[in-house]
Order: sequence, then C-alpha cells, then structure tokens
Amino acid sequence: MVYDVIIIGAGIVGMASAMKIKQQSPELRVLVLEKEEGVAKHQTGHNSGVIHSGLYYKPGSHKALNCIDGYNQLIKFCDEENVKYDLCGKIVVATDQKELENLNALYERGIENGLTDLRKLSSSEIKEYEPYCTGIAGLHVPQTGIIDYTEVTEKYKEVFTERFGGIVKFGHKVEDIRLGSIGAEVATSKGVFRSHLVVNCAGLYSDRVAQLALKQLDVRIIPFRGEYYEIKPNKHYLVKNLIYPVPDPSFPFLGVHFTRMINGGVEAGPNAVLAYKREGYTKSDINVGELFESLTWKGFIKIASKYWPTGIGEMYRSYSKTAFTKALRRLLPDLKESDLKKGGAGVRAQACDKDGGLIDDFLFVEESRMINVLNAPSPAATSSLAIGDTIAGKVFAKLKNN
Repeated sequence: MVYDVIIIGAGIVGMASAMKIKQQSPELRVLVLEKEEGVAKHQTGHNSGVIHSGLYYKPGSHKALNCIDGYNQLIKFCDEENVKYDLCGKIVVATDQKELENLNALYERGIENGLTDLRKLSSSEIKEYEPYCTGIAGLHVPQTGIIDYTEVTEKYKEVFTERFGGIVKFGHKVEDIRLGSIGAEVATSKGVFRSHLVVNCAGLYSDRVAQLALKQLDVRIIPFRGEYYEIKPNKHYLVKNLIYPVPDPSFPFLGVHFTRMINGGVEAGPNAVLAYKREGYTKSDINVGELFESLTWKGFIKIASKYWPTGIGEMYRSYSKTAFTKALRRLLPDLKESDLKKGGAGVRAQACDKDGGLIDDFLFVEESRMINVLNAPSPAATSSLAIGDTIAGKVFAKLKNN
C-alpha cells in the first residue's frame, strides 16, 4: 500500500496534524509511525499541563498566532469531546524593581496579542488571587488554564482512527528515509512504508530524522531537562492556581513557577539544565554520544559562552534542593524545603542554529517530499490544533504540486 502521507511521531503535534489532515481530506491515506508503544510518551506527556494564553510571544510570530488560534480551537475541541480542563487563570509576579519594566512589556504584548481582561496588580492586589504570594507588582491573566495533554492526545488519536479511519503503528522506530521524485520510502525497525509525502514530528529526534533525508541541516536539537518538585499535600493551600515569575526575555524559559495540576497536586519548577541524553529524565540518564554531540555543536558552544552564569545557577539548583527552594521562596516566602518532595521531569527539544541562536519560534524545514517540524516547544501543546492546520495546509499544497 502507498500512503498519501506518513507522519513520524505520535506526540501531540503529530497526532493533531494527522487528525487535521484526515478531517479536511478524509480520502487521503494517512499513517502515523511511533517508536514507543503509545502516544505522548515524551515532551507531550512530561509537560506541566498548562493551557497558555499567548501572553509571552512576539506579536505576529508563529508562536503568537498559533497559540491564540490553537487556544480557541483546543477549548472548543475539549468541550465537544468531553476532555476536562480548568481556565483557572494565573498571576505573573515581579519581586524586584528591575523586573517592573519587563512586567509592563508583558502587559503591552498581551494586549497587542488580543488578550482581554488582563489586570495589573499592586502588591496588595496580588493577595486577592494568591494570599501567600509576595511581590511588588503583578499581572492577572484570566485565560490561562490547566489540562492533561496526554488525555488530549489520546482523544486526537481516537478521532483520527475511529472517526476518520487513520492508521497508527506503534513500536516502529524510523531508521531510514529515502526521498524520490515520485514519492518516499520510510524504513522502520519492523518494515518499509511508502508514501507521497513525509511529515517529521519526531520532537527530540526531529533533527536526526531530518538528517536521514536532508544533505545539510543547520540546526540541532539541544535537550534541556526541566526538573520539578511537588508540594506536599498538607501545604497545597499555599497555591490556589498558577504563580509565575517575570521571565528573562533573553532566555527562552519561563523560570521556576507553581502549577496546580488538573488531576490533583501542585508542581514547583522547572529549572532548565542540559540533559545528558535526549530522553534523559534523570541525572543518571546519560548517552555519551548524544551528550558529546550537544557539547561539540558550535551553536551550543556559543550559547554556553553567552549564558554560562544563568546555566551555572540552573545547574546548582538541579543538585541543591536548598537552592531550588530559595528560588521558589521569592514568590512564596512561607514555603519550606521540607514542604517539597521530588517530582517528575520533562525534556524540551530546543532547536539551536550554528551561530548560537536558540530558535524562539516554530521552525519548519521543507523539501519537495518532506516537511520537518524542527522546533515546536511551548506553547506547542496549546497550539497543537493550529499547528496541525498549518501542517495540513503545507501537505495539501505539496500533494497538489507533486
């Protein structure tokens, strides 16, 4: 059988894209290949489950446009498919005078991105939303919510397969891709599949998959591990919903924060440290070859020289619970080290170019027979249905031209 489209990767972006393609063109034969035995086993299944509002992203960027569109589509989808979520809102809190300018810039950016009902908060008004949080100023973002993205991805798969007749094959690790003038062959650990077009949504291995077919690729995936602590149940009252710091605009991470989870519990974190393995969720997960590849990528060397003070601080918090707690206490002074227990971790696939740029926006690299999604970090889960529309549009255009 020759498929019209083969999608590599059954994370939330891959499954959303598959569903959108079949939804818009039910006659197309679409196959999803996934090396694991289920959906959402890596980035999707290890994130904090936040529905992002579009506050942080540069107006007009792929991130901003896809996040706001994706947000609206996600809420509608969950309402129609009975997937639970909670639009509980969050506050962004400045704890230092130096952060006020960036907090105001966030407010202006949110307004420009179309967010309504943003509210600037004084020190006392912060307490209305989070009684145990301390700051000199804040911003309330009512659109932010919480959800289980693994449940969302399972629902995408269900709609794709049961309603539209799509096919998902698990346990198929892609080992080779051959692009030709009239189609493509994808060789996996269990067989060879043919299609007119290949879509690479392989997340942490998206650059490796792209390199199977592309002669030159000027970006690499650098894996950053984000480690969480959980607040013990007797101290859950310290956090009502979500509390975020003002992010450093020069660094593509949001800083340690507090997140109430849709299935119960409160997470604190994450930090952001170089993972020693692309799917390395603990400090002991090490792949020497992958670590060497990260450390010797000329783009990463430039990043390390630029951000080394921040990197050292993140690494120190990774190995010191006391230091991690100190960072959290800037927002929640009543929190004690004994209130925290070890939580989970996620690994972010951060694309880095050869000049040392951490790619901030979504990144697509295309050939006539292949579409590579090479950067889809947060808010990709929130944006998944909008990204799926974007990828579906690219697929239809290529199938028409080919």
